[in-house]
Amino acid sequence: MDMILDWVRWLGGNTAMYILPFLLVISVLVFVHEFGHYYVARLCGVKVETFSIGFGKKLWSRRDKNGTEWQIALFPLGGFVKMYGDTDPASAGFTESVKEGEEMRKMSPAERDQAFFAKPVWKRAAIVFAGPAINFLFAIVVLTGMYLTVGQPVTPPVAGAVIVGSAAEQAGIKPNDRIVSIDGEKVRRFVDIQRTVAVTLAKPLTMDIERDGKIITIKEVTPRLDTVTDRFGFSHSRGLLGIIGPGTGITPEGITAVQGRKGDIVVLLKSRMDKPVTTLRMKAAGDLPEQEIHVRLDSVLNKELVASGDVKRGIVLAQSVEKEVVQYGLFGAVKQALDETWFVSTGTLQSLGQMIIGTRSPQELGGLIRIGAVTGDAAQAGVLALLTLAALLSINLGLINLLPIPMLDGGHLLFYAIEAVKGGPVPEKIQNAALQFGFMILIALMLFANLNDVVQLAK
Repeated sequence: MDMILDWVRWLGGNTAMYILPFLLVISVLVFVHEFGHYYVARLCGVKVETFSIGFGKKLWSRRDKNGTEWQIALFPLGGFVKMYGDTDPASAGFTESVKEGEEMRKMSPAERDQAFFAKPVWKRAAIVFAGPAINFLFAIVVLTGMYLTVGQPVTPPVAGAVIVGSAAEQAGIKPNDRIVSIDGEKVRRFVDIQRTVAVTLAKPLTMDIERDGKIITIKEVTPRLDTVTDRFGFSHSRGLLGIIGPGTGITPEGITAVQGRKGDIVVLLKSRMDKPVTTLRMKAAGDLPEQEIHVRLDSVLNKELVASGDVKRGIVLAQSVEKEVVQYGLFGAVKQALDETWFVSTGTLQSLGQMIIGTRSPQELGGLIRIGAVTGDAAQAGVLALLTLAALLSINLGLINLLPIPMLDGGHLLFYAIEAVKGGPVPEKIQNAALQFGFMILIALMLFANLNDVVQLAK
């Protein structure tokens, strides 16, 4: 409990760095999502009564010339668009009556023509689908703009070091190997390796490796399933391959032995320059055991260390250490943004599937605290990092809303699909029961995700 209170006090003292960026990103994504519903509804001739960012008490509102009330509410963790004729923002029911003064009257034909419930099923489906769709479009536009203007900084997919005893070592991967493809998918950056292995967990992989100008195919590379804890205390299951990227820094002060020998570490390092493989024993944090890694020390890359003998100067790992900035034209930027969106979408669905079947712990499902922590870190890293995170969260928001759970957009689309097939709407009694069930599922998932955050912080 004390740890949770300490964390809350810390977060309270870092409001500008964590809470404000989180609220900004969430509000923008909610606006984008709801604007998708609003815009397509207007295209389909539906009158929109309310466009709200947030729930609860209204803090600000104004009504436009079309009769739509635009408002900002007290709790900004969501929003809604209420269509004309609907009895609630979730379109769970509708009415053909209109209040006029103290009396109720039936809608006129012109008024009914503006009601959401009176539109053909394909128009209603288009309006509902527009919310998630614009989240994907928003992400693609943001990523395309970044790739087109500043390019995409990437760390080369090179094994700077290989951990002794790891899956990579057992598969025969060596320092300076460049991973060209995994399971037939081309690898352009080191993060592609990390993402693929993290999502596939312990699934055997086939890798094409470039070594000394030749392509070598390594089959049955099986990552090891491990649980890692981030700096906030949240645990994640992921596959570990056991290679270290070329951008990782290692100082001689962190080395306890070189090729099994102890003594003057700098002298020992100098003696191993340009050797095919050198084994370094590394100090470990806390109570963890020391770890050994295989590296390939290059005298040219480490000439300053060799010349000065400075024990504080880091060792350069691998032949490719500088981040490469990949520049794209318009079509290349769009393609890369589409590829990124597809990768995040399929990876998210795969992770959800793993939670359902039990190969990934459901405790990885994070709530508001975890999202806020990640958003705050991105904000401190700079505008580009925050934009990238906003794009990734937008993809996940669109994807989650497409799940066929009543109360979500995907649940409504499921009802409309049934209606289109059977030629008539699902009975209102069944819809209401399903929506109540969906509401309970969503509340349970929200409680579970946020309880996960609290429990993991308390460990």
